[in-house]
Amino acid sequence: MRTVDIRYLASGRALGTLLVVAALLVTLVALLVPLQTFGGTRSVDASRQGWEDDGMGTMSTPYGPLSALDRDFVRRVRLAGLWELPAGRQAQERGTRASVRKAGTHLVEGHTELDRRAVEAGRALGVDLANQPTAQQRGWLSEMSRAKGDTYDRRFANILRRAHGKVFALTGLVRDKTRNSVVRSLATRANAVVLDHITVLEETGLVDFDALDDRK
Repeated sequence: MRTVDIRYLASGRALGTLLVVAALLVTLVALLVPLQTFGGTRSVDASRQGWEDDGMGTMSTPYGPLSALDRDFVRRVRLAGLWELPAGRQAQERGTRASVRKAGTHLVEGHTELDRRAVEAGRALGVDLANQPTAQQRGWLSEMSRAKGDTYDRRFANILRRAHGKVFALTGLVRDKTRNSVVRSLATRANAVVLDHITVLEETGLVDFDALDDRK
């Protein structure tokens, strides 16, 4: 009978154990690295859904939990009013079509109300709000200001329709997910107002729906 070297068997078992442990460590690192690199899957999902995670988590308020999505929504409603109100007033004055001037009136009326509601929500929930449009929004206003006649009408209808489409999708997400009564009320009203604006913009007959498929 052959003699088995005990030391050989022991070393073989040790090597096998080390290989198993190493494989487990590699798997663990593969799972953890994406979370460390991107700040967690929540930030990635937020980016894909068109909102920004401020990294402050969910806060307790007298009106229910206030999530990062909730805060971002209140901020975006405020930002919308800061540029869409001037855009609506401009359309009332410069639109060459009655339908464009009508759309401008709807924007002014709707965003006057939503802006007031957003400011009230920000105060109640302690959410910091902007006082001027973003650089991109100022760019849209400048683009429309440079246009005249039919070109102005078309740019107004398409720029505003594209922006409202993005907001409408976010409003639906917030209305579905929020557990905060103040945010829920704002989202409910915003849903109705934004849909109205989408409708009157489309009624101008100037919206290029093919271009909406490539929204930036």
